[in-house]
Amino acid sequence: MHRVAFRMQLHKGCEEEYERRHKQLWPELKELLSGSGIREYSIFLDEASGHLFGVLKVADKNRLKELPSSPVMQKWWAHMKDIMDTHADHSPVSVPLREVFYLP
Repeated sequence: MHRVAFRMQLHKGCEEEYERRHKQLWPELKELLSGSGIREYSIFLDEASGHLFGVLKVADKNRLKELPSSPVMQKWWAHMKDIMDTHADHSPVSVPLREVFYLP
């Protein structure tokens, strides 16, 4: 399993809405993510900066490259575009994070 981490930016004042939407995560999105081999997916919020830190495990990192072409993923991005920084295609602006320490 590979661990993948990234940072995104939430708009100020949208903390509760972001959390609410994720508590109501669509079953078809859950299925897409787990079907892509994603496990133990967490997102943490730095309340001072609005940074979101995502961490997940995936068996094959190449499967992550398939997600943007999924209609379900595109629909989710469109659903989230009003509360976080996104690109023109509505995908979240996501900065990969380099692992510098791990204690299994």
